[in-house]
Amino acid sequence: MSVTETIYEHWINGASVAGESDRLGDVFDPAQGRAARRVRLASPGDVDAAVAAAAAAARTWSQTSVTARSRIMFDFRELLVRHEDELAEVISAEHGKTLEDARGEVVRGREVVEFACGIPQLLKGDFNDQVSGGIDSHSFRQPLGVVVGITPFNFPIMVPLWMHPVALACGNTFVLKPSERVPGASDLVARLYQRAGLPDGVLNVVHGDKVAVDALLEHPAVDAVSFVGSTPIARYVHEAASRTGKRVQALGGAKNHAVVMPDADLDFAADHIVAAGYGSAGQRCMAISAVVAVGPSADTLVDRIRSRTVELTVGPGSDPGVDMGPVVTRAARDRIAGYVAQGEDAGASVVVDGRDLVVAGYEDGFFVGPTLLDHTTTDMSVYTDEIFGPVLIVLRVPTLDAAIELVNANPYGNGTAVFTSSGEVARTFQRRVTVGMIGINVPVPVPMAFHSFGGWKDSLFGDHHMHGPEGVRFYTRAKVVTTRWPHISEESLAQLTFPTAQ
Repeated sequence: MSVTETIYEHWINGASVAGESDRLGDVFDPAQGRAARRVRLASPGDVDAAVAAAAAAARTWSQTSVTARSRIMFDFRELLVRHEDELAEVISAEHGKTLEDARGEVVRGREVVEFACGIPQLLKGDFNDQVSGGIDSHSFRQPLGVVVGITPFNFPIMVPLWMHPVALACGNTFVLKPSERVPGASDLVARLYQRAGLPDGVLNVVHGDKVAVDALLEHPAVDAVSFVGSTPIARYVHEAASRTGKRVQALGGAKNHAVVMPDADLDFAADHIVAAGYGSAGQRCMAISAVVAVGPSADTLVDRIRSRTVELTVGPGSDPGVDMGPVVTRAARDRIAGYVAQGEDAGASVVVDGRDLVVAGYEDGFFVGPTLLDHTTTDMSVYTDEIFGPVLIVLRVPTLDAAIELVNANPYGNGTAVFTSSGEVARTFQRRVTVGMIGINVPVPVPMAFHSFGGWKDSLFGDHHMHGPEGVRFYTRAKVVTTRWPHISEESLAQLTFPTAQ
């Protein structure tokens, strides 16, 4: 079988399954600009088979002791450590990000597994003795049943690991629909779970496109859906799944601002803005894309960002010394270049132009060089839209108040940061911005696994953020039990009036 004939199949009930669909999609090597593998695209029948396997497994998995579930998470965590390089290579080959960036993604995903290893503590309920005469009350949480994860291309392992370790540790079974552009990591993770001792059917993977997504959203045996992607699709997922009575958390897009105050260390700020804007070719929902320069230091800040931008090395993610790899598809490359042209036509200054970048030996690759636009305004498409590429734009404002108003007026509210040496500025900023995740001199404020990840406004649809304590709450529901054990000779206090404590 040739390389391009290698096919990723579904993982259903503990085995690789071709299913009933004959539709196949290409999995590209973005650096080469050619298809390297293929992936099976699920039919509604394939989705039904995966959900049926999960529903059958839920009967026993939900009754498995919390200690046994925790031990499987410990073993799975060790396998992730052992296979870190292999996972990073798969991610880099299909996404295009550098190997070091891919390893960082594996580590940040593994931290959620480490959080899930503590599930016995996380699922402890509450107890009150003698809430009334001879009556006790306690509460506990139980799994929902079959839950679904629909995940994006930009973090092939980390975003799924935000979902299924917590869901499984809580006693749910899981159906994962990863991006069909980057299926390899999820295929390997399913096999690692099996080696860790996870029973067949507890985790299932179906590859596919909108056909698979719609079948999952409509399936009557699915109890909850977790989603990460663009805002239009997040809104669609939330509305469709809610309409069928499912619990939903749907994380959408972003336009993350870095506000740089005049009192900031401008070298420090420039270093971190360049890393946050161009890392992973800007294909991160937490990437800095809009720099808000406050006051008179804007010219100096732009010059320092420019000098660092032109020094970056772009090439295949597997090559040593490369800072930034390609974007994921040819369409993404062309779309990003189109936004830069729109910004230039609208009056922005193109300080660094990466549109015509060609990498020697990889002329067909999906490369866009790091790009910097200055003097942008809030009515330009390079500001209003999520570009999702290596494009930094600079807006200039006179004061902190103006910067906060600009951030708050944006419909997205995923992440933001402020660079300052003033505690007063930092405290004012973090209290007033209408954004879910905030960094103080930290440009990419992704919380650790024991906090929860999620934005505000058009960056989140649903009531719960992801992983951490809110993840546990999302994947479980509460029961409260009120108990009395009367003595045989005790006088009955039954009455038709509403009961009150005695």
